[in-house]
Amino acid sequence: MTNKNIKIFIAEDDKFLSKIYRTRLEQEDYTIIAANNGIDAVEKIIAEQPDLILLDLLIPQKNGFDVLEELKANSTTQNIPVIILSNLGQESDVEKGMKLGAIDFLIKANFSIDEVTGKIKEHLKETK
Repeated sequence: MTNKNIKIFIAEDDKFLSKIYRTRLEQEDYTIIAANNGIDAVEKIIAEQPDLILLDLLIPQKNGFDVLEELKANSTTQNIPVIILSNLGQESDVEKGMKLGAIDFLIKANFSIDEVTGKIKEHLKETK
């Protein structure tokens, strides 16, 4: 199976970062779907059923915690792995994200794009 069949969803409101992640993941041959706010993210994730979600917590209209909670409460999206990718790094934020069902919590400042891509590959292997 090529990566083309693997859909990764990016919920990120920073246009620059979103473009960097999209470009890098498309180079790896993944299909990318994106949204820049929480309401669009939930709608698109339900419609698209991606294989993995990269979720920023500080997104407009509905924050990442609310998005995660809504996805995990929905039977059609509850099993999609979610990696939180955020600038929030407080222990309480990490704990909350993991408790809500994220499989990983990456603090943007601590991870290069290559490291994020590596984490995505690692988690996709675990779910296949």
